[in-house]
Amino acid sequence: MSNDDKIRHAFENKNWQEIKVTDSWQIFKIMAEFVDGFEKLAKIGPCVSIFGSARTSQENKYFKLAEDCARMLTERGYGVISGGGPGIMEAANKGAFEAGGKSVGLNIDLPFEQFHNKYIDRDKNLDFDYFFVRKVMFMKYSQGFIVLPGGFGTMDEMFEALTLIQTGKVARFPIVLVGVDYWSGLMDWVKTHMLEQERNINEDDLNLYRLVDTAEEATEHIFRFYEKYVLKPNF
Repeated sequence: MSNDDKIRHAFENKNWQEIKVTDSWQIFKIMAEFVDGFEKLAKIGPCVSIFGSARTSQENKYFKLAEDCARMLTERGYGVISGGGPGIMEAANKGAFEAGGKSVGLNIDLPFEQFHNKYIDRDKNLDFDYFFVRKVMFMKYSQGFIVLPGGFGTMDEMFEALTLIQTGKVARFPIVLVGVDYWSGLMDWVKTHMLEQERNINEDDLNLYRLVDTAEEATEHIFRFYEKYVLKPNF
């Protein structure tokens, strides 16, 4: 179905079959994705999710940064969760896999650019059709987020995490943005427009994330965050 057809279809009245068969039964597929995700991810132990662009090449400096972050997390006992595809996601899984750690991939079915990378543990490779189900898995089973440069999908995941923490829907966990040059413009806008100009957030909300430039800084922030609770991964 073309984009024009999808728009026209959205304005058409649905017939009995579409309502009773297509729409109503869709809930069972959604439920199946939740059940499969819960059953597989409940066993993995403490993990950190690493987000970033699927389009990042292996020659890009952020690819190596993601790989280093994953390796350092693994060396301290954390598993690594990524979106399961290429780019930053592949780098994250590669760093965890080659360091002998748990490497989890939450893949999404897309018409372009998304495919499984080869560094995901075979028993921890999940496929999703629905973005919202996939995001629930990220939020429920991650003890922290490391966010590298990415596009709309990366922004969606980052702001989802920030929103859930800000509204108290989940416990506070560390969110680290890697790449000062990439993220500073957006976060300056958040401060000057969202906070100072429009007062749409509180000043304390600026403390929900940390902006860094190196893999060492990113991982150390997560390690220090949990040290104060005397918590350590226990694989």
